[in-house]
Amino acid sequence: MPAWVAAAARRGEIRCVELPVPVPGPDDLLVKVRVCGVCRTDLHVRDADLPPHRERVVPGHEAVGEVVAVGGRVAGPRMGSRVGIPWLRRTCGMCRYCLRGRENLCPSSLYTGWDADGGYAPYATVPASYAYELPAGYTDEELAPLLCAGIIGFRALSSADLPEGGLLGIYGFGASAHLTAQVALAQGAVVHVFTRSPAAQALALQLGAASASDPGTPPAELLDAAILFAPAGSLVPIALEALDSGGTLSIAGIHLTDIPPLDYQRHLFRERTVRTVAANTRQDGRDFLATAARHRLRARLTVYDFDDADRALDDLAEGRVSGAAVIRLQP
Repeated sequence: MPAWVAAAARRGEIRCVELPVPVPGPDDLLVKVRVCGVCRTDLHVRDADLPPHRERVVPGHEAVGEVVAVGGRVAGPRMGSRVGIPWLRRTCGMCRYCLRGRENLCPSSLYTGWDADGGYAPYATVPASYAYELPAGYTDEELAPLLCAGIIGFRALSSADLPEGGLLGIYGFGASAHLTAQVALAQGAVVHVFTRSPAAQALALQLGAASASDPGTPPAELLDAAILFAPAGSLVPIALEALDSGGTLSIAGIHLTDIPPLDYQRHLFRERTVRTVAANTRQDGRDFLATAARHRLRARLTVYDFDDADRALDDLAEGRVSGAAVIRLQP
């Protein structure tokens, strides 16, 4: 089968090569991939911002497709089911983090598109217990970005401790942020968006944000909570300074550039809190997808053909994607 691979020795590019169709293990599903979302983490894998875990890995961890084979120990999902292949691929189930319900911190955790081949290929495997059943009422293309961008944003929103009806600041407004904003608005929050992109500002206002402005513009009112989606450490002190007393800044990215020195009085005093988000638990995914089933989320999509996967990543890197990018593998 044709597959796109990120070679550790060739940073900054992916190449299309021929690979054998994967064979599912006894606990795995084999999925015929119909679409795969393009996540910023795929860029970090391509560009080696994340240390390479596997030579010639197939990126992609927002894959939606049909189950076409199952391992001998799999009880479900059944053949023909539509499932999602997410970022979190496997945990040990025995460490203190797994036993406390914090499997996202498992030191033995493995990830699709980093430790194992992902969805930039017509077929991919996934451990059955880590695949997601998907809500009805969405197309394959609409579901793909929910599988990472949506889930991570949902966890970041939960960790921000936003009070009911509170003021939420969102810094950066790409795939994850534009879905998270909709969840926050459905929960009654007032959302202020900070992004340099005029197209992203326009999208934020269309989705119901109270304001959309440059990150350097202070909010009219101090924020109860903020989420940083942009991988720019320089925005951390800006977001902290925009928080009211007792506010929380949740940093959602897996990679962040260096954070400048912080001034204790201006940025941290009066019980301001900084939290980071490290992947997600399977329960986060189930809770978010249940939320998506109740509240119809509108994913702004740019769809690419499979042959243009490399261009999709380049467009994402250069800020040419508004909302989420998706690669279509099957008609």
